Amino acid sequence: MSSSSARAHSRVAAAALLVAGTTGSRGAEAQQAAQGFDVDRLYLSAPGAGWFVMDALDMRGGLGGVMALTTGYAHDPLRVRTTDGSQRLTVVSDLALADFGFAATYDRFRLYLNLDWVLDVSGNSGTVGNYQFIAPTTGIPFTPSGVNPSTAPDAFADARIGFDARLLGSAWSPFRLGASAQLLIPSPNTVTSEYVTDGTFRGMLRVLFAGDVGLFGYAGQVGIQIRPLDDAPTPGSPQGSELLFGLAAGPKLQVGTTKPVALIVGPELFGETAFRSFFGSATGVEALVSGRVEGGADDGAQIRVKLGVGGGLDARFGTPEWRAVVGIEVFDHHSDRDRDGVSDSQDACPDAPGVKTKDAKTNGCPVSSERPAAK
Repeated sequence: MSSSSARAHSRVAAAALLVAGTTGSRGAEAQQAAQGFDVDRLYLSAPGAGWFVMDALDMRGGLGGVMALTTGYAHDPLRVRTTDGSQRLTVVSDLALADFGFAATYDRFRLYLNLDWVLDVSGNSGTVGNYQFIAPTTGIPFTPSGVNPSTAPDAFADARIGFDARLLGSAWSPFRLGASAQLLIPSPNTVTSEYVTDGTFRGMLRVLFAGDVGLFGYAGQVGIQIRPLDDAPTPGSPQGSELLFGLAAGPKLQVGTTKPVALIVGPELFGETAFRSFFGSATGVEALVSGRVEGGADDGAQIRVKLGVGGGLDARFGTPEWRAVVGIEVFDHHSDRDRDGVSDSQDACPDAPGVKTKDAKTNGCPVSSERPAAK
């Protein structure tokens, strides 16, 4: 073979390798897999906080506790598309969770734990742009027979440990100011492709405010979520730490005649946006019309039942097309406004510290010069 022919063959071979490499790299780019994340954007308030997302900041009295169960369903919580809208995919079409909450309260402080059990999560696989999405498969919460539990996904989403404190105002003030800190702990055996966990620790720091003016109550929050996961430019994915915001308001009506029971109905508006794309693609805004019926006695176990229905105002980043939430709580807050050890329901002077007596007319009242102190 002549040298010129050899050079020609070399050029053809190099060109073929270049074409093959380019085609292979484009194919690999088209098959880049999306990593997944915790798609649920309904960050429930602490057990006993009143609203679904906002916090009424009405902790009071001595040592008390709360047990809560909240179940919710979100339809189409994750829909992704290309920038020009030519490709669309509903990655997560159904998401149902059951949240178990436990809280301890004392005076103006609250410590709590939330655990989320995944009832169902399902969706669709497909490609959007250069990213391939795999449908979640944690619809069956129990490990099938013959599957190694160490490699099978858990039925739990990320857990939350939180602490709330009211800094200003009393449980009945027209303006109350508080602070909240939460740590979100990833489920140890659930993969991010199931869209129920970030797979990393997260933190939330929020400023809370609330108040009651006559029969009208309100609550709101502003804060940040320290979110290490940044999966940009994958469509519909988190882009790092976020600003959190929300507001709720509604009338508080007394119902019934034998026992104190309150009915509260009003809207809740809440959302989040990534700092690196402020109110851009990584933004979700949602509205929830909620109502609750709750006991209002000063002592003993009380029940609160809540119902909420709503949906996303912005069809991006985890905001569902529609959502329904139901919750039930059992709580005991042992109200004692003047902190004299006599419950308000038995205190004849609930706003003036006093002493315990056997007389209902003087129980909890200050000692006067006309009578000796009770022993």
